[in-house]
Amino acid sequence: MWLLYQALYGAALLAAGPVLLARRGRHYLPTLAARLGRGLPAAPPGALWLHAVSVGEAGVAATLARHLPPALPLLVTTVTPTGQERARAAFRDRGAVAYLPFDLGLPVSRFYDRLAPRALVLVEGDYWPLVLRAARRRRLPVVVVNGRVSDRTFPRLRRLRPLLGPLFGAVDRFGMQTAADRDRLLALGVPAERITVTGNLKFETPPPAVHPELEARLRALAGGRAVLLAGSTMAGEEEAVLDAHAAIGAGRALLLLAPRHPERWDPVAALVAARAPGAVRRSALPEAGQPPAVLLDSLGELAGLYRLADAAFVGGTLVPTGGHNPLEPARFGVPTAVGPSMENFREIAAAFDGADAWARVADAAGLAAAWRGWLDDPEAAAAVGARARALIAAHRGAVARTLELLAEATGLFPPPAAEAPA
Repeated sequence: MWLLYQALYGAALLAAGPVLLARRGRHYLPTLAARLGRGLPAAPPGALWLHAVSVGEAGVAATLARHLPPALPLLVTTVTPTGQERARAAFRDRGAVAYLPFDLGLPVSRFYDRLAPRALVLVEGDYWPLVLRAARRRRLPVVVVNGRVSDRTFPRLRRLRPLLGPLFGAVDRFGMQTAADRDRLLALGVPAERITVTGNLKFETPPPAVHPELEARLRALAGGRAVLLAGSTMAGEEEAVLDAHAAIGAGRALLLLAPRHPERWDPVAALVAARAPGAVRRSALPEAGQPPAVLLDSLGELAGLYRLADAAFVGGTLVPTGGHNPLEPARFGVPTAVGPSMENFREIAAAFDGADAWARVADAAGLAAAWRGWLDDPEAAAAVGARARALIAAHRGAVARTLELLAEATGLFPPPAAEAPA
């Protein structure tokens, strides 16, 4: 079975390789050696390995790491270049950062032999058969933290249930975000005693890095206008954002637009230039002027720039991709609009809906109405932002529960209660 899996995986890599290189070559080609298990960083022996697929998961890993014992060495892996950028910034002085190897025998063996971790923590999931098989063979504890089973993934996993035994069987403990996630794992055959509902670590993410100099330059370009920030947008959403901004008027508001994926910066820049003549890019900011829009073609700045906004939109929500993290603008009290697709943040979305802590919109007209309403009524905007901040404060506790689970499952550090003075 394992040989067949490797053959199929290798064939898929070969088939997808030319397409990936054509679309994302300048971002992915420099990472190829690392994904083959070559040129790995030096890591202290016996590290706790935190695997985070991309930007959001890397942020969760950083949240957790702040509460781990400082003497515990850490190893962090990601799959995407944007996740790697986030991890390198967050773990610069805390641990080694690498790419997850391709799920093939030789790269996986090289990775384990070179870095020799003592336990593997999967942030939110991301289950790779050979990575997990190697962990089991080497007797490494494997723990899922902040786990979830999305609305889109669950039906597919249910059809594959007969094949999931070896995959989920390699995981010692599952720390899941919600009771619904727990119930889905139970339906997939995971024993109840291996599942704990720990809550969502994203509610306890530390404040992001801020960029005062960049903020000052953007405020100068705004020239007294309001600032609207559309973050983590996906294909098909930029048109709606530009329509909403046009309805409000460039004379009233500067639009900051941040596409989710770097490989889309150039095509989105062309779209923005056509729809908002005079727009500029973050990478080529002028010293003066009042452009209608700025394309944020940079990594690692979006989360901190939300505090500059008078109103925001979180992307991945007007198209059926499951949404991106709405807590980033909410932590600054910025009134925020989202579309209907928030399956990846089911618990958070339900809480925000119940607290009236954001605006749900269906299209460009709805987004324009939400933004215009907040600009026309600053008191209403401030009230929405205050409800969002209060909601975040009320959902703390996931860190403590996750630390207790990790301590018990790995034995690498004492549980939080054991550290408290008698």
